[in-house]
Amino acid sequence: MKNIYAFDFDGTLTKRDSLIAFLLFAKGWKEFLKCFALHIHLLIAMKLKLADSGKVKESIFAYYFQNMPESMFDNLCERFAATHSHILRPKGVERVREAMAEPDSTVMIVSASINNWVAPFFREFPGIEIFCTRIEVKEGNLTGRFLSANCRGKEKVRRILALHPDRKSYFLTAFGDSSGDIAMLDFADEGFYKPFR
Repeated sequence: MKNIYAFDFDGTLTKRDSLIAFLLFAKGWKEFLKCFALHIHLLIAMKLKLADSGKVKESIFAYYFQNMPESMFDNLCERFAATHSHILRPKGVERVREAMAEPDSTVMIVSASINNWVAPFFREFPGIEIFCTRIEVKEGNLTGRFLSANCRGKEKVRRILALHPDRKSYFLTAFGDSSGDIAMLDFADEGFYKPFR
């Protein structure tokens, strides 16, 4: 039977939230605090479960990056990964490496973070599958909207099944650290919660 390994990114393979780290890297503290002040009502509503977390994140993403050329955004993402390897958990990266070395195994990163800045962290692992939140691009520029659903909760399970629909044909091992990973951990044959701390 084939083995599939599904890793969450933020908090599981990283020591902190990559969205906040990326926003600070891209725009600095001044713009970050301004964005926080403008979106405080949405963030409070999200914490109270009165607003969808994906929509709130999309609004913040649009504030920062709407109309930015895709090439510029991708360059930011590459530089972010190159300068922020310290946010990765060494034990987590080693577990990814072990899984990649297994014969007939598939390794995927399933995260609510944006594909563009998650993928560069895994350049050393050719063939790893990256399933994260995808962004919309039109005429070479970011629209500020998400092309896919926010990849958390049941959406993580949907992403796994979209690529690997024959559930009985593989043994799924999942790694996560938050409420957004519970559905994936429950869906797995073997789930590990906060495994690399």
